[in-house]
Amino acid sequence: MASRLLSALTAALGPRQAANELRWMQQQAQSNPHLATMVRRRLAGSQPFGPLNLLTRSPVLIPRPETEHWVMELAQRITATPSSPKRLLDLGTGSGCIPLLLCHLLPQGSLRACGIDISEHALRLATDNAELCGTPTPTESDVGNKNTFMATIGNVLSPSLSADAKIDPPYDIITSNPPYIPWDEYLSLPRSVSAYEDPRALFGGPDGLFFYHAIASLVNRNGFLQPGAIVALEVGHDQAQAVKQIMRTEAHVHDIEIWSDPWGKHRTVVARL
Repeated sequence: MASRLLSALTAALGPRQAANELRWMQQQAQSNPHLATMVRRRLAGSQPFGPLNLLTRSPVLIPRPETEHWVMELAQRITATPSSPKRLLDLGTGSGCIPLLLCHLLPQGSLRACGIDISEHALRLATDNAELCGTPTPTESDVGNKNTFMATIGNVLSPSLSADAKIDPPYDIITSNPPYIPWDEYLSLPRSVSAYEDPRALFGGPDGLFFYHAIASLVNRNGFLQPGAIVALEVGHDQAQAVKQIMRTEAHVHDIEIWSDPWGKHRTVVARL
């Protein structure tokens, strides 16, 4: 295990820094079971996410249990049937974990999901995970009565997102686990996180709220969402009230809930149009 990890670290950091990093991780893993588990999962190249077992590859963010928790809850709140399918847009899809879990949990033929990301690494991984999960793209010839998922490149912060990403609103559901780590917290992240995961998937601007303003602008855009649409956004441990206020004042949505994760932290802001 150590030799494989050292090889991966050397490729990313160079031999001297890799040796120091490996020494630190070995010391920390003895007293930090969570870190040890994350290292093992990264080396194994997979991560459980609900009933799915998803591929993981650096530098794409590893799916977290707190994300799994709210996605399982969201699935119970979505009313979708093959005769009345829903259209979902996942902003910053990463590994594809959110839409792929919903495609697995909701009745087959009831969900048409699209995930966008700025990272080519993420898009390749999300596409590979869709194939692993048996979730077809909408253009495949043998879709039949199945839920579908496609990953496409796009920048959530771009004013021309719809044209650039070739997406087709209106949508019934928006989901996102956007970058939400503020600058001061990002600087203090352990190297076991910052060396493996794309900073574009972590850093959310000086206050961590940059992407929520952009998402609120999309939600407020005429014709982007269907009436009664659901918007589910993961947030940092102390950001729920701020994101709720952004959705009220900038997206002009007032039916908003805050969900807690299994550890009692406010983790998800859920708005309904």
